[in-house]
Amino acid sequence: MLKTFLRALLKPFSFIPAILMMYLIFSFSSQDGTASGNLSYKVSEVIVESANEAFELHWSDGDIAYYIERIHYPVRKLAHMTEYFLLAISVSFPLYVYGIRGLWLPILAGGLCVGFAALDEYHQSFVAGRGPSKKDVGIDSIGVLAGVLLVQFICFIGRVTIFRPLAKRRRS
Repeated sequence: MLKTFLRALLKPFSFIPAILMMYLIFSFSSQDGTASGNLSYKVSEVIVESANEAFELHWSDGDIAYYIERIHYPVRKLAHMTEYFLLAISVSFPLYVYGIRGLWLPILAGGLCVGFAALDEYHQSFVAGRGPSKKDVGIDSIGVLAGVLLVQFICFIGRVTIFRPLAKRRRS
């Protein structure tokens, strides 16, 4: 009785990570074009300088600047994919907890996340130095697909390896 009550009470809290991820994405999208570009540029700089030190490449400052510029665009797009990958995971698990399984899970979770991506791009049309991009929604959708597929895989493996043996023990 208490266990059922606690589950019913705590289940809605499973959506908190998804809400926090949506807030994080929205706050990144609220940055003006310069702030957004500077953030991804700094990440690119850390990557290049870390590679230079880790592999003892001894690049000149000019080489470092060249490689930073070279990876800046892919870093920005990978950030988009990563944000939506995490959003898809944080949306899919609670839906799974609420019993949405099979084909409905990727349809519902994917639809919610891609819809959020489209709304987020629309939101960017109101931010200085930013604009909406269908290409970014497509890139976000790749992250969503990967996240939903990962959740499907993890849930399948869990059912086969962990929960099925437990169910067999309970019946015995």
